[in-house]
Amino acid sequence: MLRSKPDSEAYRTIQSIDSMNTNEAPNSRTATRREFLRTSGKAVAGVTVASALTRPGYAAESNTIKVALVGCGGRGGGAAAQALSTRGPTQLWAVADVFPDRVRNTAAQLKQRFPKQADVPADRQFSGFDGYRKAIDSLGRGDAVILATPPAFRPMHLEYAVAKGCHVFMEKSFAVDAPGIRRVLEAGKAAEAKGLKIAGGLMSRHYPPLEQAVDQIHQGLIGDVITAWAYRMHGPVGLSPRQPGMKELAFQIANYSCFTWLNGSFIVDWLIHNIDVCCWVKDAWPISVQGMGGRQTRTEPDQLFDQYFAEYTFPDGTRLAAQGRHINNTYAFFGDIIHGTKGSAVLGEGIPSPRIFKGHHAKPAALIWQYRGEPTDAYQIEHDLWFDAIRNDKPYNETDRCAKACLTAIMGRMACESGQTITWEEALNSKIELAPGLAEIKSFDDPAPVMPDSEGRYPIAKPGTTEVL
Repeated sequence: MLRSKPDSEAYRTIQSIDSMNTNEAPNSRTATRREFLRTSGKAVAGVTVASALTRPGYAAESNTIKVALVGCGGRGGGAAAQALSTRGPTQLWAVADVFPDRVRNTAAQLKQRFPKQADVPADRQFSGFDGYRKAIDSLGRGDAVILATPPAFRPMHLEYAVAKGCHVFMEKSFAVDAPGIRRVLEAGKAAEAKGLKIAGGLMSRHYPPLEQAVDQIHQGLIGDVITAWAYRMHGPVGLSPRQPGMKELAFQIANYSCFTWLNGSFIVDWLIHNIDVCCWVKDAWPISVQGMGGRQTRTEPDQLFDQYFAEYTFPDGTRLAAQGRHINNTYAFFGDIIHGTKGSAVLGEGIPSPRIFKGHHAKPAALIWQYRGEPTDAYQIEHDLWFDAIRNDKPYNETDRCAKACLTAIMGRMACESGQTITWEEALNSKIELAPGLAEIKSFDDPAPVMPDSEGRYPIAKPGTTEVL
């Protein structure tokens, strides 16, 4: 055994929560991001999406909405499939990615699934660092763009799409640093002025079981919320081996989850959902954060900390503790735990069936609320809502909320990497860019924003030394 189990009521409580989630979270020793998405997808496969939308039928639609996909990773292909599955005629018009093979493979896979809607000719399949421009330029005003590249590119791509008059679905995360967040916020304002519809990939906000659970909490079922915990604890994030002849920049982008300049860190790109859910439950954004993190067991040549702990303070003085870890043979949990003055809740991403309890022990006998409806697919619903807003010209702009959720995660990263207390204002006004000059990159021959030393090691943040403001 690695450690003995403490004989305490607190430990027995958390074990009770874990036992109730045994069918809801992947095994910590083998879990990867793709496996998480695949597992959640199986839970809703073949089930009719429950939605309160009033939408016109397919036959009543007169206009086909053209869709460009920018970013052909697994999430990009999934988002395109969801866009093509909404009511009303849609057509995948263009596909772009920096890697030509990803463009070809994703286009072929989507055509196989949607033969009439996703027959993208070769002259609208774009690769390279300017591919996003070509894909967006091929659209008309009022068409739609899905942005699903690594988060470092999101502000630049969002600005261009809005300038071209396109509606946008932007996958999380939305930026990797404060300058990027400020660009996203400004792009959101520009989109608002143009009447463009902007959707963000924090799909938990559109998951009916979670919406109902949060509503119960807001109505006072557990009293005043006094503490929130956000968790993403599982096995390590994988690093794909460098292929023969692969350029440094291509290697890093192919492994974007492992490089902070590309994904903003594990706490930003992986833990953002459950941090956002806790802020939603609290109905507030934090005013400050302090934290810690490090790289204790990971040996892969990249920039990742393998553990994070960020303690946020809300305006009323209550706290949110966010824990992120990806280490084998360690305690695993994926979800949020909320404590109020009268009760508690277990919910969030990783918890398909939210539950609310009387008191603070999540025991079956204390259960006072649980979602009883049909299974739903939040990934599909977020696209249903976006396209419904486009077709019916409804107000729809999630930029501000999404950017603030991302800033919350970013300031947590800043606190963990620096070892300092970071306020909301300090984080928002930070001028530190993780990848300055990103727009100047033209090809894989260009140097990456972060380069390895002579021994192949990359710079890693050091609490007490790293500057973040």
